[in-house]
Amino acid sequence: MSLPPEYFHEINTLNREFIEASPDDILQFCADYFQRRLASQRHEFLVANPQSRKSGMVDPNIRGMQALQEDEAVASPTASSFPSNPFDTTMNASNPRDAGNGTTADGHQFNFGGFSASVGAPPSGGGDASNFPNNYNLNRRISVSAESLDPASTFSSNWVPPFYPKTKEQQTRLTNAVAQNFLFAHLDEEQSSQVLGALQEKRIPAKGVKVIEQGAEGDNFYVVESGTFDVFVHPSGKIQPGIEGLGNNVGTVGAGGSFGELALMYNAPRAASVVSAESSTLWALDRVTFRRILMDSAFQRRRMYEKFLEEVPLFVTLTPYERSKIADALESKKYPPGTTIIREGDPGDAFYIVEQGEAEVFKRGADKPINRIEKGGYFGELALLDDQPRAASVISKSEVKVATMGKDAFQRLLGPVESIMRRNDPRRGQAGMEEVDPLSKE
Repeated sequence: MSLPPEYFHEINTLNREFIEASPDDILQFCADYFQRRLASQRHEFLVANPQSRKSGMVDPNIRGMQALQEDEAVASPTASSFPSNPFDTTMNASNPRDAGNGTTADGHQFNFGGFSASVGAPPSGGGDASNFPNNYNLNRRISVSAESLDPASTFSSNWVPPFYPKTKEQQTRLTNAVAQNFLFAHLDEEQSSQVLGALQEKRIPAKGVKVIEQGAEGDNFYVVESGTFDVFVHPSGKIQPGIEGLGNNVGTVGAGGSFGELALMYNAPRAASVVSAESSTLWALDRVTFRRILMDSAFQRRRMYEKFLEEVPLFVTLTPYERSKIADALESKKYPPGTTIIREGDPGDAFYIVEQGEAEVFKRGADKPINRIEKGGYFGELALLDDQPRAASVISKSEVKVATMGKDAFQRLLGPVESIMRRNDPRRGQAGMEEVDPLSKE
């Protein structure tokens, strides 16, 4: 029996990601990969078939996405029956869960059960049902892969994010606390304002307070303003009685770091315990707001860039998956008229694609531009291809919005189109965006 092409595509993609990540826990990595693929496919299907969202039905021809009936007696995990205070000292294993990735102030990530562990991946425990609390599934929503919030419906819903008034001093402290957090980097002004308003201050009075318990349900994501927190993982998958019940200390999260997002993103049990190492201050974001704003932002941003990349001639030969990987690596930047975006002679550290506006290319000694770049045009590639200084300057003629990609991502993701960029290299006597010598011919 011949296998379908889709099967080989998924396996090849999994192989590439596995080689890049080199995970310690192979089964957990594969499980996480297919969980993400299923969630992404479901989102795309629901966006393309809005009627399915209304009826609750899913096209039976979509493999792995058949809708499951929901028991009317099953309550939402965000219902009032779940305690809302994550610092209640009476919390036990049957109470809500809280752990995921942790991010330190310097950007180092701890992965508690994910695929890119840098501090020693904990066992997945997926094969032993006793690792989960007895009532883990009680009052849980039944679904295909996880609690579903369709990003496409966010803007049309009547949902209003919670708002906690803050003093000017609190606002300043909070802004500083989230300034370097990668999860907030791509939010627009409105989304950023909503998140800052929805964050709630939580003061931890002393050392030894369990903010998160391994194996419990997760209702909050946390940003550390001050203090430090120790991260523990027990091989059994949950806290055990006794002095050593927390398990092994696998890391520390300090000011500017964050933790708890993976359990909210994937509706998974907390995979680590987080305990205060001193009196500290946290800012907490509830599950629904986290998913509505942060996950929706990432989803909408990816969709926007995927659509944009489909219109860029350089990327038309790529597969949808390859374009989606590039879309995830892009960041938007705006430059007012007359701004030098890259300067001739500077080292190359980024690649640029023009989203809006017009820019001009200049060489030293030239009194007029040697090229113009408009929407869909790109520049900055030659310095990255050959690891050479910038060969020309690019200056915005009007307000310019660009999608930019760092050097590492460029070299990792743009291999499939490298030959096209080299073919367009002006040093080979063809038109290009970053001129070396417009008069030279080979």
